[in-house]
Amino acid sequence: MANWQLERETSIGMQVEDLWDVQESKLNPTQKLNACFENIPVSAFPHTPQGIEIKSDASLAEAVQILAQNKILSAPVVNVDAPEDASWIDRYLGIVEFAGIAVWILQQSEPPSPTNHSPTGAEPAVASANGMPSSAEVRTLGSEDASITAGDFFEALTSSEFYKKTKVRDISGSFRWAPFLALQQSNSFLTMLLLLSKYKMKSIPIVDLGAGNINNIITQSAVIHMLAECTGLQWFESWGTKKLSEIGLPTISRNQLVTVHEDEPVLQAFRLMRKKRVGGVPVVTDDGKKAIGNISLRDVQFLLTAPEIYHDYRLITAKNFLLAVKNYLEKHDTRSPMLSGMITCKTNETIKELIQMLDSLKIQRVYVVDDDGNLEGTITLRDIISRLVYEPPGYFGDFFDGVLPLPENCRV
Repeated sequence: MANWQLERETSIGMQVEDLWDVQESKLNPTQKLNACFENIPVSAFPHTPQGIEIKSDASLAEAVQILAQNKILSAPVVNVDAPEDASWIDRYLGIVEFAGIAVWILQQSEPPSPTNHSPTGAEPAVASANGMPSSAEVRTLGSEDASITAGDFFEALTSSEFYKKTKVRDISGSFRWAPFLALQQSNSFLTMLLLLSKYKMKSIPIVDLGAGNINNIITQSAVIHMLAECTGLQWFESWGTKKLSEIGLPTISRNQLVTVHEDEPVLQAFRLMRKKRVGGVPVVTDDGKKAIGNISLRDVQFLLTAPEIYHDYRLITAKNFLLAVKNYLEKHDTRSPMLSGMITCKTNETIKELIQMLDSLKIQRVYVVDDDGNLEGTITLRDIISRLVYEPPGYFGDFFDGVLPLPENCRV
């Protein structure tokens, strides 16, 4: 990490430290933290080193390649049809994610609902014209038939005309606006932290209104890294030395966990994540008590960037997926978080220990186990941030009607 970036992260911690000392004594520690973060603008947050953008006329194949080559999970989509003097809201279509592309492709591959099936046969015609299988072939993607996950399926998918010719703008309806709530540089840290936790945003673009562009993107992972750099500061230690059980973690208990069994098709894992709106699922043994690994939405990239690694598998089960990806990464990316294995913790560990582990391993979630190794729940980056701050009554008001004022003559 560059020294300037480390200095900015340390500076944020010191700003909180200075503000902490001047807060009213009647405030409890949580109220103090809220007050501190409300007084720090998001412009103080370290800038991401890369400024990768994807053009709206790029194909899905090109977008996947850009994300993979730059080792990033998402990027802003620039509207190539916008005029040069376009405001930020017209210049960008949204932020497209690696997982979003893959899940959208898989969704198109699923058979239409019987209630929505077109009797004219128009849907199969369109699918075939785009290079995808016909409706009869597509039906094999249903979870009721495990043979749909044969190892060569994704090789065929990524070589199809559908994959090569569909443009990013063609799928903009799957990501426009919902994940593109932007902040301006004067908005507070508290606003940013609440959006990343309570309001479940994975990343937040910071817009420069004058220049009309995105000058930073703050992610949940970046916030966790910032917190890890605050170790030793009074405000952080007073919060970070608490045990997980003391601050109500995990919030997701064993009975609420979404799991996939090791012998189930890996597509079942990704479908469950989409249906249940979760970012990852543990792969469990037959009895469902112990986890052998974790599959997250970002891991879906391996179905698109390295489909050849499954070629020898008759069936890509969740267990086979983990094994194939592990073998691939051992040859191509030894620093990948997926090589860390199944990461677990216990409720008697501290929040500081958990933050340091998540940051050092660059992972998004950790599973809580008991003394016998049985699953008890899961803790995500969002869960941790949600325990750092709280939303004051009426804090947002009509905030979600537009964080930033719509520019005049906006074409959206």
